[in-house]
Amino acid sequence: MLHFPGHGHRRRPDDVVIGPLDLSARVDEALAVQAVAFGLGADEVAVRRQIVVRHMTYPGARALGATVGGDLVGFVYGMPNDRTHWWSTVVEPYLRAQGHEHWLDDSFVITELHVHPRHQNLGIGRALITRITDGATEPRSILSAIDVDSPARGLYRSLGYQDLARQVLFPSAPKPYAVMGAPLPLRRR
Repeated sequence: MLHFPGHGHRRRPDDVVIGPLDLSARVDEALAVQAVAFGLGADEVAVRRQIVVRHMTYPGARALGATVGGDLVGFVYGMPNDRTHWWSTVVEPYLRAQGHEHWLDDSFVITELHVHPRHQNLGIGRALITRITDGATEPRSILSAIDVDSPARGLYRSLGYQDLARQVLFPSAPKPYAVMGAPLPLRRR
């Protein structure tokens, strides 16, 4: 477990604890964090619940959580990439067009990373993503993020992720995404 104290007046005095997360057992708590952080409605959460539970049955899938006083305030999960998975089939043509198709092989995919807004800007997201990728055996990591200049994209860039493809359209997503990749281990400050 990794412990680091909360900071500032907006935080509870409890320590943030980052460690393994049984995401299947705590999926509703995790999706509540994602709903607030990502602005999801109840219908979207219901669909994502099924996806998360299915993902956690895939070989090599693992999750970490960030808790404060036992309450889940952030989580990350990912798995070794498999070209037959839906996400890979969607992003593959975009990566191929940019000459980056090889990133789909031997990569650890960050499937989701979310921190409750009240706990953002404390290093929790950075700790979650570096810790989960530090455990990867793959030489690189890939992820997708909404293709706008955002704090999340700034975090990913600071860790060494670079744009591999932009304006990637997922069938049900209202906004385009960017696919980003970084060599592992991720860059430290």
